[in-house]
Amino acid sequence: MMFKFWKHDLRSSLVVFLVALPLCLGIALASNAPLSSGLLAGIIGGVVVGALSNSHISVSGPAAGLTVIVVSGIAGLGSFNAFTVSVFLAGIIQIVFGALKGGKIGDYFPNSVIKGMLAAIGLILILKQIPHAVGYDADFFGDESFNQMDGQNTFSEIIWAIKSTHLGSIVVAIIAFFIMMSWEKVALKGRVFFQLIPGPLVAVMCSVLLNELFKIGFSDLVITDKHLVQLPFKGGLGEIFYTLSTPDWSHLANPKVYSTAFIIAIVASIESLLSIEAADKIDDMGRVTSKDRELISQGVGNLIAGFIGALPVTAVIVRSSANASAGAKTKLSSVLHGFWLLACIVLIPSVLNLIPLSCLASMLILVGYKLVKPELIMKMYKKGMNQFFPFIITIVAILFTDLLIGIIIGMFVGFIFVFKSNLHKSIVMVSEGSDYLIRFYKDVSFLQKSLLLKMLQNIPDNSSVVIDGSKNVFVDEDITDLIEDFMKRAANSGINVQLKKSTLALSPFFREENNG
Repeated sequence: MMFKFWKHDLRSSLVVFLVALPLCLGIALASNAPLSSGLLAGIIGGVVVGALSNSHISVSGPAAGLTVIVVSGIAGLGSFNAFTVSVFLAGIIQIVFGALKGGKIGDYFPNSVIKGMLAAIGLILILKQIPHAVGYDADFFGDESFNQMDGQNTFSEIIWAIKSTHLGSIVVAIIAFFIMMSWEKVALKGRVFFQLIPGPLVAVMCSVLLNELFKIGFSDLVITDKHLVQLPFKGGLGEIFYTLSTPDWSHLANPKVYSTAFIIAIVASIESLLSIEAADKIDDMGRVTSKDRELISQGVGNLIAGFIGALPVTAVIVRSSANASAGAKTKLSSVLHGFWLLACIVLIPSVLNLIPLSCLASMLILVGYKLVKPELIMKMYKKGMNQFFPFIITIVAILFTDLLIGIIIGMFVGFIFVFKSNLHKSIVMVSEGSDYLIRFYKDVSFLQKSLLLKMLQNIPDNSSVVIDGSKNVFVDEDITDLIEDFMKRAANSGINVQLKKSTLALSPFFREENNG
């Protein structure tokens, strides 16, 4: 099955590789970790986690959401070698989580929140990549937080970027965006050549050639090294092995190692489950990923990452979205992108260092647009406030905080609406003239007491009321006490109350004894 769509996966793997390369470097830089640790995490996320996971389009690697944890972990433990011990242990914890079926937590994420997360990531991609597209690279490539490490925020960064634009970067970004859009339109018309070669790869090649052309006759437009991909390698497999940071096992006696490992395991697991749930939503073949297996796969990845000196890995939605957008069909795409990272770092690092960041920014802007299309917002609006409000709150919360905090806020709001909806669906009252029917549709607990009391208070004098609990499984004693109190008072108001019981009812209050 993995090789059935190899043409699609080969093409999409190249796109994900181009997206992943600067993200791995940027996240490592922001984490105060060796740049090689970010690249190694990308390779592990692709080759190891991609092979073990049964997710078809998700991509794993270093995550911006773990940046603060990595920074504080390295500072608190005193060295990166000590921190990698925590990463190793975090992998073991994740494997145990998965073995204990901890992935089921992912089944309780509200659909509106997951769609809000996807839309928020799309919006963040657009806003965060605008500065890079115009040649302002003060913030690290791949940052997702509202408050940035350079002292700016998402919006103020754009203002500063507009004041410090570089014409060459803008030209490259516009041309790259135009190439990708045009290439995709032609490919959709069935042209085989355009379907085989990914548009983003063509855009990258053209951007490199364009910058070389600037060097010949347009010196003012030349994009300098600080606005290009900057790999820390000159090439060769030996250099890769030389950069490996083996864990300092002497820190196993340090309690901070274990607390840091637990934090990494929890946050990485939650982010992975969220990303997997979101990736399943954008899988055009509608497949569902085993979340328990995903936790085990991520755990194995982090165990290896800690052992060889890489950053912790998670499933990441930006790369997964780029993968889906590029037409990936199976996990072969994720695995191949890891091999491309390794091969290109070893063989052609000098060529990769010629790629303008503004070109890669335009690639991510296009991915972002596909995630936050106006049609999605309208579709959620038409589903009603119970879906739309948590959706919008999630977008706003993620945009003004970060992915994890925003998701927590969105889920809290989502659960409030689900809870409110379920309260109203548990008890329904209908009327015709002076005849009223109150029906219990499912379990009725003390949480529905206020709703039932309001219904009973609205019944006028001299009415007839039927309370139907014949199909109910559970009725809380607070509810039965309320009904009995109402029945006592009803006689004084001329209200006739009848309980509809059944021999099949599981609730004793509404169970009718079978005298036959």
